[in-house]
Amino acid sequence: MKTVVLLFISNIFMTFAWYGHLKYKNKPLLLVIVVSWLIAFVEYMFQVPANRAGYGQFNAAQLKTIQEIITLIVFSVFSVLYLREDFRWNYAVGFFFIVLAAFFIFKKW
Repeated sequence: MKTVVLLFISNIFMTFAWYGHLKYKNKPLLLVIVVSWLIAFVEYMFQVPANRAGYGQFNAAQLKTIQEIITLIVFSVFSVLYLREDFRWNYAVGFFFIVLAAFFIFKKW
């Protein structure tokens, strides 16, 4: 559970680092790059411990899969609430198939 919580926190920071500047297109590019980099630095303060804590309980492929599913959740909420974009049905279908892929990664065959 510690790994998942830390990955959620890291993904919130990383989503803002990668996409938060889209609301500030009038700001100089160099400024948003530096601010994004600083936000990403904070993201690493959570992501690295998350992967260290989770590795062993999960293998690397499982950790990456957890991170990607969390990214989709965080990004979906971010794009609707922060960027004020619509969440369309085809996004949900695409995300569903990614979650289905996670089933195959975690399933013991």
